[in-house]
Amino acid sequence: MNRNQFELLSAIEREGEKKLTQRYIAEETGMSLGIVNKTLREALEKELIYMNDKKQIQITNMGLEQLEPYRVKRAVILAAGVSSRMMPIILNTPKPLVRVHGRPIIETILDALLNVGIKDIIIVVGYMKEQFALLKERYPSIQFIENPFFNETNNISSAWLARQKLSNAYVLEADLVIQNPKIIRKYEYCSNHLGIYCERTDDWCFIVKKDFIQKMEIGGENCYRMCGISFWTDNDGKKLEQCLDEVWNRPGGKERYWDEVPFREYRNAFEIEIRKCKKKDLMEVDTWKELQTIDPIYTMQ
Repeated sequence: MNRNQFELLSAIEREGEKKLTQRYIAEETGMSLGIVNKTLREALEKELIYMNDKKQIQITNMGLEQLEPYRVKRAVILAAGVSSRMMPIILNTPKPLVRVHGRPIIETILDALLNVGIKDIIIVVGYMKEQFALLKERYPSIQFIENPFFNETNNISSAWLARQKLSNAYVLEADLVIQNPKIIRKYEYCSNHLGIYCERTDDWCFIVKKDFIQKMEIGGENCYRMCGISFWTDNDGKKLEQCLDEVWNRPGGKERYWDEVPFREYRNAFEIEIRKCKKKDLMEVDTWKELQTIDPIYTMQ
């Protein structure tokens, strides 16, 4: 299946019973109207889609079979760190369990994953790990990996401990408030990392050329600010497993951040696309002041 056919079929499957216009599909997929119309004709001829009695475009069983090899198998959530910039609230609550507008941050991630059928979910825990056990009541399918190194290393330790689970998998930072669940998808075509376009940023960002990530830097112009969600295909996940192990066992390797491995240490071993998202899709809560700005209830504390 080519890329345009994949984007078309996955968009139709994602929207379910909605009546989709060509313009809406173009907006959802990033394809031009001309490419959308051409791809629709091809899919109809191949019986990957059909038009029902209500003039709605629907995916056929054959179309679903074509999508199946691209299904996301699992998700790994990195939730072990202390997040000292969130003092004082993290003295009693690990950051992923801090409530934003009444909901624990991590639950916005878990709900988005389960909404698209991703049930194999691994959470790497460390700081105040006992508190995460309460999630089992609402999310019985989740599994935990304990990180005993969380207070001694950067987050490479969490990725290293979960390295055998990274194939066909999302890797997510646990401090993201997902406001648009559609950024988590049932199917992914290739390895990618979410990013928000910025004319200028002082944060970690990607330099991108023809939609492929070239470099990861701190601060940049005409770049994409990193959002902590990535997907790794089976092949790239296996490579990442090996690369993480090699860096972990090097002198100084434990001081790395996990994403430095594919985007700095082994940049030439991976071809990773940028997946463009918008500010309104998700929020990263970094500091106590940011939390107070996002949720006014904390200004009273």
